[in-house]
Amino acid sequence: MKILVIEDDVKTASFIIKGLSQAGYLADHAPDGENGLFMAQTASYDAAVVDIMLPVLDGISLVQRLRADKNMTPVIFLSAKGSTEDRIKGLQAGGDDY
Repeated sequence: MKILVIEDDVKTASFIIKGLSQAGYLADHAPDGENGLFMAQTASYDAAVVDIMLPVLDGISLVQRLRADKNMTPVIFLSAKGSTEDRIKGLQAGGDDY
């Protein structure tokens, strides 16, 4: 299984990728939303872990663009924003979990 991790914090991204690798998954990393969108559009992934607050292109906009392009890769949002309103916004944007 191949997973795309779109996270601008290097320490957090490394932690996630290490955990995924230890569980037997392959993981690619994008440090910002623009690169993450490009990678998601040009390669096949089984899932994506997407931060909400990303430089260049935020996570919500990134997922909205993927869904507009009919890319249905499952997306799990990763965010420090945890209010009910934030969760609803993420799910309405096309995220599969928050």
